[in-house]
This record gives sequence, structure tokens and C-alpha cells, in this order.
Amino acid sequence: MSKSATGFLILALLSGVTHLALFEETEVTLPLVGCGVFAVLFVLALIAGRKIKFDPVLR
Repeated sequence: MSKSATGFLILALLSGVTHLALFEETEVTLPLVGCGVFAVLFVLALIAGRKIKFDPVLR
């Protein structure tokens, strides 16, 4: 896992925990939106960090 993916995972978890700790009754808050954004960025960083091997010689 890349450093950026690890950072986005930590940020997503922290914002999710912040939402659960501070806002129990409200549904959509800024930490919850941040959690969603960081989760999407985490998935994109995982996809971008994959090493895709390409063999240009077709056999």
C-alpha cells in the first residue's frame, strides 16, 4: 500500500470516528462527507498504486 493510500485510509477512519463521536443523531455532517471523500481517494490511490505489467510481445 502506498503512503498516500495509507494517509487517506487514516483520514477516512478519523473523520468517521469523529462523526460517530460528535454527531449521534444527525445523518449528514461535514465529517461524514469528508469520510466519503477520503474513502474514494483511498480507493483511487490503491488503483493508481498497482503495478500493472504489460507484455508488448504478443505470442
